[in-house]
Amino acid sequence: MKVQELTVLLCFIWAATLLYGEMLAFWVPTLCSCSWPHPSNTHNNSNSTMSGGGYPPDYVKVAVLTDPQLMDRISLPLPPKSLALEIAQFYSDLFMRRSFFASILPFQPDVILFLGDYFDGGPYLSDEGWQESLSRFKHIFGLNRGGKDKDIKLYYLSGNHDIGYASLHSRKPEVIKRYENEFGTRNYRFTVGKVDFIAVDAQTLDGHPHRNEASATWNFVKNVSMDVQLHPRVLLTHIPLHRRDWTPCGPNRKSPIINQVSFPLLLAILQYQNYITKESSDRILDLIKPVLILSGHDHDQCTVTHESRFGPVKEHTLGTISWQQGNLYPSFMLLSASNSAIPKTSSPEAVFPQLCFLPMQTHIYLWYLMLFVLNLFALIIWPTSGTSILHQCGVLLGYIKHLISHFFRSGRKEKDEDENCEYEMIWDAEGTMHLVKKIVNSPNTLSRDRGLIERGSAVMRSTAKKTISQEIEVCMNLDAGFDTMRKILPRTNKSKTKIIVRRFIRTLRMLSVIAAVNIPLYMMLLFKDWIDK
Repeated sequence: MKVQELTVLLCFIWAATLLYGEMLAFWVPTLCSCSWPHPSNTHNNSNSTMSGGGYPPDYVKVAVLTDPQLMDRISLPLPPKSLALEIAQFYSDLFMRRSFFASILPFQPDVILFLGDYFDGGPYLSDEGWQESLSRFKHIFGLNRGGKDKDIKLYYLSGNHDIGYASLHSRKPEVIKRYENEFGTRNYRFTVGKVDFIAVDAQTLDGHPHRNEASATWNFVKNVSMDVQLHPRVLLTHIPLHRRDWTPCGPNRKSPIINQVSFPLLLAILQYQNYITKESSDRILDLIKPVLILSGHDHDQCTVTHESRFGPVKEHTLGTISWQQGNLYPSFMLLSASNSAIPKTSSPEAVFPQLCFLPMQTHIYLWYLMLFVLNLFALIIWPTSGTSILHQCGVLLGYIKHLISHFFRSGRKEKDEDENCEYEMIWDAEGTMHLVKKIVNSPNTLSRDRGLIERGSAVMRSTAKKTISQEIEVCMNLDAGFDTMRKILPRTNKSKTKIIVRRFIRTLRMLSVIAAVNIPLYMMLLFKDWIDK
């Protein structure tokens, strides 16, 4: 394979990699790894036949996602309008936009539910910065679009990164007003099919009981408990309910367990918490009597079971949908809500949750980096002659085979000479014994081959003369070789430098070709997903 053919092959590899990493990977949840959950047999009535896509018509489709937490000047220690911050924001927003349009919307949900934390520094942003983040949020999740998506109902839940905790409410009440003007009230209820969803402002549950925000939330919860319960209930809270430290979170958890954090109780002003307190959790479970709890805030997946007076209740904490919020495995949830009457309002068969994972964006970028290094290495070491590496390996193996055969051939020759000879003991004048090789059964031996050169009583045969002459010749050849090496060495260094320069230029040229083919493809994929249709 020539270098040009290798370049074409690498262009195709890069194109396939970019198509998968920037587009096809986001189709995986829809095509094979996730589906709407529902029971195999739904009450055995005529209304339970499967509709399009294998989904029963007596269930309503709800997509749940949480913690997009759009990056802003508070997220990273960077200047507000710096290029690094703009790039981080762009790739964070792009991933969520692709996930929403390529992984979530193809499931054709009837309802989309957001569980809070839409901005990272929401309570601390100026009105201008907050409006800028809001426009990004609407762009990411297509809230400015019309068409068929406008029929999807949207519901929002407040998070601590949207309105803060009680310590902030007393100092900046305008933060709550700003949120409610855009997303609506923070404590409300709505019905999907035959299931009631109860949304509460979890940031105020553990606030001072005599302050307006906390009392308003608990009054809402009490009013819900006094209503006649006609349908099963699902509790929506951004902050998870209380769990004991080191409680297992199930197989979907990817990061270490996060335990409760302490805050100054003497001040009676809540500043931060990972979970709602046990007293508040038990109280809200007894008043609402949910069959399921959905929460966020933790940025990682967690499934626990709470014990209440009305039986066990399962809570699903969803992971963040953003790949830059500490979770390498972003996720969302598909929830099937019953559209038919349930005999028991406490029956968990009213809802069926299914956790779905999004592409691991960090791994995709790492693969891009590894592929670039491998391409660079391949282009540098590829033979200049245009032959393949396999051919070069074959040539090398041929040399090795020739050397081995020559070695064994030399060994056999010496052995044959030894088999046809015998040794004779000869004593010199000083009384030293010498072994002299004599050829056996050689009737045609010439007299000149048997000639001896006598020195005193010592005998020197022609074999010895041949050996000495060979040694002299080798020494002369070595001296001549050293002289030649002194002349050739500067030339060799210059030739190696030329080879390195040529390979460097060739590598740059081939990389330029690969970039010229694939960078336009990459830019096209970026703008395809970023520009509103």
